[in-house]
Amino acid sequence: MAKFETVVKGDFNEVVKRIEDGIINGSFTASLEESSNFKIGDALCSVRVFERYSYTGSNRVSLSVTFFQNSNSDILVSAITSGGSQGALFKINTFGEEAFLDKIKELL
Repeated sequence: MAKFETVVKGDFNEVVKRIEDGIINGSFTASLEESSNFKIGDALCSVRVFERYSYTGSNRVSLSVTFFQNSNSDILVSAITSGGSQGALFKINTFGEEAFLDKIKELL
């Protein structure tokens, strides 16, 4: 498992759409598995779960991205990967997870 968190400025819906489109269009094996959107008062929260095939690990990797904004503040982004490793007792070969996070960093 790998994690990347940051704060970005911009329109909430545009940031979510840029990440969603960038992940899906960035790999022909990438797919949006599920999404969820919440709005309570001025607070916005969106969750996206992606999956793609990792050639380096010969397996599938998932990426969960949460976006949160309260009122017109900056947007908090948390991206967490899972899968993408081999080994029964120890995590080895986590290249697929790191590559997925690198894509998020590039898009932001």
